[in-house]
Parts: sequence; structure tokens; C-alpha cells
Amino acid sequence: MNLNSFDYEASYGTSAQLKPSDMPEIAFAGRSNVGKSSLLNKVLNRKSLARVSSMPGKTVTINFFKGNGLRLVDLPGYGYAKVSRAEKERWAELMEGYFKSGRNIKLVVQLVDMRHKPTADDLTMVNFLNDAGYPFIIVMTKSDKLNKSEYKAQVEAMTREFEKFGDLRLIPFSSLNGEGTEEIRTIIDQYANN
Repeated sequence: MNLNSFDYEASYGTSAQLKPSDMPEIAFAGRSNVGKSSLLNKVLNRKSLARVSSMPGKTVTINFFKGNGLRLVDLPGYGYAKVSRAEKERWAELMEGYFKSGRNIKLVVQLVDMRHKPTADDLTMVNFLNDAGYPFIIVMTKSDKLNKSEYKAQVEAMTREFEKFGDLRLIPFSSLNGEGTEEIRTIIDQYANN
């Protein structure tokens, strides 16, 4: 699949705005500032298709990118403390509406920051995906920020953290040096065509 041919399609701030799902979707989930937009840009080999912000909590909509009979879906980041209660409730409604609207979700790419233990919100999301039966992989972002011994220790820690989910793919990723990019592209291709 040519992942270079994707274009921005639309953004929605409430679940009522979501258009019906008419093609397979690959969704990208993770906490605020984990690097979803950077990953999307790297995987799609584009500089700024998905908008990258230095401020967490800026992706407040579900953003759709379309190409080759497939949609890539950038879900809003969760877990940012400095948003209002009303904003958190709107986010929860939007996410629940997305996952409960009968969409053709082929895969969820769940991002976690490789430098830290998964947050409670990360674990809640992974448990939700597992319990709901969605196929998912874990992409460990910001791998370039660790030295060799930290990197090895974090891969081992993440493997232990997620071992209860069985044969789950854990992929270290860096938007700077490209680590993991080809593996993620290959997996997207496999699930999109499955």
C-alpha cells in the first residue's frame, strides 16, 4: 500500500458529527503529547500532514486522513490534567461515540511513552481495547531519548507490563531516527488488507 498518498479528510469534535464508516480504519490512540501526530507524519512520509503541537492537550478532535480505500484516524490525546471537567466529558463522549458507532476498525495503534511506565490512563485504554476485542499493537514512542541500558531496561519492563495480553506486538519508535517506521507500515498494510 502506498502510504504517501493520504490526505487530510475531516475533523469532528462531537460523536454526533461523525460520518458513517464506509471503509476500513486504523486508529491511533495515546495520551496527550505522546507523539501521535509525529508518528502519523513519519509513517505517511509527510512533514506536517498531522499537526504537531508542543503543548499537550491540543488535539481535541478526531482527525481523519484518507487514502487507498483506508482511513487513518488520529484520536484526541487523553490524560492531560489542565483541561476543564467539561472538556474531559466531551472527550469521553467523543471517544465512546467513535468506538460504539459500528465502525470498521481494523487495528488500533496504541502509543505509550517509552521513557516512563504506562500511565493509569494508558492501562485503562489497553484494557478497553482488549476487552472490546479490537486488534491492537503497542508503539513505544521517543525511543531515541534513552541510552542503550535504559532502552533495554524499558523494553523488558514494557514486555512484563503487557505480557498478560498474550502475543502482543511492542514496537520501539522514534520520529527522529525512524526506528520502527517500516514495521508499523508493514503492520498497517497487513491489517488494512486483512
